[in-house]
This record gives sequence, C-alpha cells and structure tokens, in this order.
Amino acid sequence: MLAQIAPVSGADAAQPSGETPPPKPEEKKEGEKAEKKDEKDDDEKKDDKEVKEQNFNFHAQTTFIMQGDPGFPAQYSGPNSLNSVGERQSTITADLFMGLRLWRGGEVHADFLMWEGYGLSQTFGIEDFPNGDAYKAATTFPDFMAAHLFVRQTIGLGGEQEDVPDGPMTLAGKQDISRLTFTVGRLSPTDMFENNTYAHDPHTQFMNWATNTNVTWDYASDQVGYTTGIAVELNQPNWAVRYGFFQMPGVQNGFTADDRIFLWPGDGGGGSFFQYWGMAAELERRWKIDDHPGAIRFLTWLNEANMANYQVATALLRASPPPPGGNAGTGADVPPASRALRNKHGLGLNWEQEVVKNVGMFSRVGWNDGHEEAWTYTEVNWSASLGVSIKGPLRNVPKRQDDTFGLAGIVSGASHDQQEFLEAGGLGILDGDGALSYSPEKVLETYYNFQLDKSFSLMLDYQFVADPAFNSARGPVSIFGARIHWEY
Repeated sequence: MLAQIAPVSGADAAQPSGETPPPKPEEKKEGEKAEKKDEKDDDEKKDDKEVKEQNFNFHAQTTFIMQGDPGFPAQYSGPNSLNSVGERQSTITADLFMGLRLWRGGEVHADFLMWEGYGLSQTFGIEDFPNGDAYKAATTFPDFMAAHLFVRQTIGLGGEQEDVPDGPMTLAGKQDISRLTFTVGRLSPTDMFENNTYAHDPHTQFMNWATNTNVTWDYASDQVGYTTGIAVELNQPNWAVRYGFFQMPGVQNGFTADDRIFLWPGDGGGGSFFQYWGMAAELERRWKIDDHPGAIRFLTWLNEANMANYQVATALLRASPPPPGGNAGTGADVPPASRALRNKHGLGLNWEQEVVKNVGMFSRVGWNDGHEEAWTYTEVNWSASLGVSIKGPLRNVPKRQDDTFGLAGIVSGASHDQQEFLEAGGLGILDGDGALSYSPEKVLETYYNFQLDKSFSLMLDYQFVADPAFNSARGPVSIFGARIHWEY
C-alpha cells in the first residue's frame, strides 16, 4: 500500500523517521478500493480455473485411413491369406456423441456411428491387424449403428475431488476421487478396460490392433466392437478395480442379438445372454516417480460360447480334408461337430510410465489357454509389445509442439493346438493360409502425427510385418498408411 500514498511533504515531513505517515481520508478510501479490486481479480481467476458442471454436451469425430502395400513374396496362399500382389484400401468412420445429466451422479450417453470401407484383404491375413478402424463388417456403402447407449451412475465416497473434463463420453464437472461407478447398456468393453495413456485410441495414436488393446483378450463384442453389458468400478486415489459382464454373439465373429435394434440395416445373431457371455476383471495400480506418473493393470477374463476345440477340429479336418483353395471366410471350414458350449480364459498385463515430461513408455503382455478357437477378436494366444510415445519431438519448431511420434514393436504367437489346426487347413477369424510354416508374427509400427490445430490432425504411418498370420512362408510385408482425423 505504500506505493499508493502521496509523496511526503509539509506536515508529513514532521513524522518520526522510519514511520509511515497515516493516509489522508480520501487516500485511505482510494487504497481500500484498489485492495478490493485486487481481491476481486484473484477471485475471478480462481473461478476461471474451476470446471463448470455440464448438463448436456455434444461432440463429433470423423477419421479417414488409407493403407497399402507394394506386394511381398509368398510360397503359397490360401482362402484367408493377405493378398501378396499388393493392394490399397481405405476406411472412414464418423461419430456423433451426446451426453445428458439425469440427476446427481447420473448420466446417459449415446454415440451414433457410421462406417464404410475395407481393411487390407478384407481384414484377413494379419493377426496384429494394421488398421484399428478396419472392422470385420466391411461395407461398400455406409452402415450405421448406435455404438453406445448407456447409463452411468457415479456414487461419491467422500474426500478429495478431481475435475472431470468435457469429452465424448464424459460431462464436465467434479467428482470424488474415491467413488463407485456403475455402467449399464450398449458399449465396448475396451471403454473401461485395457486403457493406456500412450496407446489406446487408433484415431489419434497407434493404429495397430496390438498397440491399442491386448490382442489375446477375446473380448465380448459384435463385428464392430460393441455389445450390451454391465460394468462396475471402485476407484481410490492410487488404485482401482473393475468388473464387467457382457453379451457374446451367438455366431463366431457375428452380430449380437441387440444389433437387431441398434444396427441399420438390422442384423443380429441368437444366443442366450447367460450362455454366450464374456466377463473381465482388472486391477489398476497408479504411482509417481519424481512426479512422473505411471500405472500397471492386471487383466483376467473368462468367456463362454459355442467354440470349437482345436484338437477335435484338427482330427476331423485330417479325416476329411477341406478342398484345395477352400471357401474364404471366418471359420468357413471348422467342422460343426467340433463345437460345443465351452469356456476360454486368459490374462493380461498393461504398463505405462512417463520417463521425462512428454516422453512415455508402454508395454502389454497377454496370454490365453489356446485350446479353443477365437470367437470375436483375434487368434493370438500369446503376445508382447513395447513402445515409446513422444509429444512435441520438434518442440523448437513453431506450431509443432503438439505433434506426436510413436514407435512400437510387437511379437505374437499361436498355441501348439492352433498350429496343428492351421497346418490341417483350418480357417479362423483372421488367418488361414491353407497350410502353415509356423513362426510368431512380428510387427514394427512407427508414426508421426501432425497436430495441425486443436481439432484437425494428419498422421503418416509405417508398419513392417514379418511372418504374417504366424506363417514364415509368406512375407515380410511393408504397409504404408495415412490418417486424417477431425474432432469437435
């Protein structure tokens, strides 16, 4: 306040040395006004930082991916093989997201999805498939579905709170860090499980299936990746535990019964909700090392469906071999007599760690029992990946601070039972060369994402695949890609 007092003169000069002369009445009033103004400015700054609670939000995104390869050597090809001559394919997806607050802690979210296009070789021939938007439900003309339609109820348990950002599946506001959350309806199990800061979203990060989730997890879903189910999560400051129960399709890699309602044009398979199901549980532990966050997640899962046993199917195929060339398609030559209601289980480990600011590493390791055929996702029975993500690798270049560079390596393999099945000419969801010279599939992916502005990005991607679909008689293949992404 001394700076707001008038210069010393006249009677003021008679004050003892070292004392501050009292302000004149008008000066005191002026000083009080300035002080109140400063306090008001501080309060306004605090208010600006507070997250305002949303009652409704709307978001959208569209992603265009183009990939191609120049061809590769192959000693032989089969019904579900990757085209060795070389090809170019593209996919496009678009989502409209809406969220509505129902009551305290209650929200409903919807996501209307459009997709069109094909993955390479109609998404056959590579287990760690290179395009995260290349659904098995490929289409020449646009198809539509309600991909998400769920209710979420969050029950706060008290204590410290945290901000919730405005997002496609979240309404901005505050919530207790210690909380219990229930989610019921149409969703994807990967919405809540297998998250990773550096590798989870094929629209903005890596594009390979194996870098964005655990490819050994045959998670319950339809051909596009969605299903109906219920999930519950208990979150605490340093850990969380989750459980989910989801509907499986009645036909291998088919549509679920609820797709008769949520898919346009309608489709959907049978299967009792309590006979064709998948459940998963995950324990997450979080920490900080010198203020650099890290986490590890342990996943376990169990499925039940009308799955073929590999040993039984192999014996039947050897007794009655499929015709040369066979019929392409998911499980096209699996003998029906080899199928019965069976269980399949697996484990996963998902790790991430910020090394220094803007540089993070991640890894996934997965395993399943390998005795039964895959039902919804990939035939991979064991897998391991390791990668690094760098935000702003060209930070000193103007407008390049938000770019991202990524590099990851993946190795995936098949169980002995599955190897014999493929050697006998068996066909799966993604593989089936008519024969097999077994070797684990190996993938290297690297990308550079140019963040052109807040909503728009362009990504260039390269993937090197050795021994595609576990077959050393085919490949290696180089896959070049580009992705354009817009979001609101």
